[in-house]
Amino acid sequence: MDNSTASTPEPPDPESAAPPVVDLRHVSIAFDGPPVLDDVSFSVAPAETRILLGPAGVGKSVLLKLINGLLRPDHGAIHLFGQEISCMPEEKLFPLRTRTGMVFQEGALFDSLTVRDNVAYQLIQERVPDEEIDSRVHEALSFVGLEETVSLFPSSLSGGMRRRVAIARAFIRHPELLLYDSPTGGLDPVTCTTIIELIVKERDVHQTPSLLVTHRLQDAFTLCTHRFDTDQGCMVPLPKGQTNPNTSFLMLEEGRLIFDGSLHDLLHSENPFVREFLE
Repeated sequence: MDNSTASTPEPPDPESAAPPVVDLRHVSIAFDGPPVLDDVSFSVAPAETRILLGPAGVGKSVLLKLINGLLRPDHGAIHLFGQEISCMPEEKLFPLRTRTGMVFQEGALFDSLTVRDNVAYQLIQERVPDEEIDSRVHEALSFVGLEETVSLFPSSLSGGMRRRVAIARAFIRHPELLLYDSPTGGLDPVTCTTIIELIVKERDVHQTPSLLVTHRLQDAFTLCTHRFDTDQGCMVPLPKGQTNPNTSFLMLEEGRLIFDGSLHDLLHSENPFVREFLE
């Protein structure tokens, strides 16, 4: 695996470093055929953003479902918030899931619910008082710039707006981990930039650790080379040659992890699959 770290900061003292939020150790899974994931190991540290690249069908979405406890590996171990979840009973998994925000492919909103009830869905299930729900929905929708949509139904929204509502739903609980499954898939380039700006904002304002699946290199590079300026209220480029030190890359090929490293390392990788993917 290509995992040189020439362009990244010096690693912290192992004794003082906080434990990873996510830690996969030799994880494999198959569905009545060849392995979908084969001996995959990596971690996500506090405040770290990992960008998972690869073409369709290499196991990226399956990996997110494993981390969220929606699937169980055939082999290996998965630690979430320091707890091994591979064989954990469902009733013990639920409290861990509430600490994780997930943005599904295509948003996955409920068509029969208003934006307010979509964003507040989990809070409603937990019977949180309406006054608190309304306050937290307003906060989440304000963060994504959609306060005016609170009483609308998803059918009244554009594709980009629906995706932003899905992000607000993932953000509403102030999660300790965010999982993004192709958050810009199927959107036009301008809307993609809007979505990536929200992800950069969450990363830089709240420093929430995250794992983002994408096949769009432009989105991935934007995440690495921009920061959110709170004074200007928008995403701005980092000085030329600089990248976000807490944002790095992973790449899968046929279920195997073939790259784990920085943007610099990715661009200079000698792995044939990586080079072909970047062309």
